[in-house]
Amino acid sequence: MGMGVDIRNMLARRAAEEIQNGMVVNLGIGIPSLVPNHLNKNFRVMFHAENGITGMGPTPRKGEEDENLCNAGGFPVTLNPGGSYCDSATAFAMIRKGRVDITILGSLQVSEKGDLANWIVPGKRVPGMGGAMELAQKAKKVIVLMNHCDKNGMPKIVKKCTLPLTSSSCVDLIITELAVFRVIDKGLQLTELFSPYNLNEVIKKTECEFTISENIRKVSY
Repeated sequence: MGMGVDIRNMLARRAAEEIQNGMVVNLGIGIPSLVPNHLNKNFRVMFHAENGITGMGPTPRKGEEDENLCNAGGFPVTLNPGGSYCDSATAFAMIRKGRVDITILGSLQVSEKGDLANWIVPGKRVPGMGGAMELAQKAKKVIVLMNHCDKNGMPKIVKKCTLPLTSSSCVDLIITELAVFRVIDKGLQLTELFSPYNLNEVIKKTECEFTISENIRKVSY
């Protein structure tokens, strides 16, 4: 079962809360691409794509797409005033130099240590790792937006990743349709619960153990 549109937007809206005015932000494909729709209207944020755009604007209206203007996932985008283009090598240099404040990615699995596995299911054809490896290592903050369980109902937050890693110990924040976890030195810390879910449901659907924040936030959108 995939996510409904409202849940996808709920996760994107929660992720948007992490973005501050003036940041450079890289968005993965899927749910992360919805984040700009939920940003504070007064904020000036530069959205960055590995294929060589800094300053992406909202998704173009149907019929107004520019065939030469797309994000790293190949989807049509627009450019905000003050945006710029560069070659892909320069876009990656920005990442490797640590100029990206936040990257918001999807994932297949995240471990209790913040290991990220988001690029391949063995035996399935994929285009490649893309920029995820660099982004996971070099962005100042790494946020994962994903379903709490996979389509077979298996937990995606695990003790140890069974899928090939993109990068180890890199994730800072995990946002699912059930809850929000911070990755701290001791492992995962549950900081928020989404209505109508309760703690028991989160424990049941999470493979690893986690600590619970003293003042847990209940979120209802």
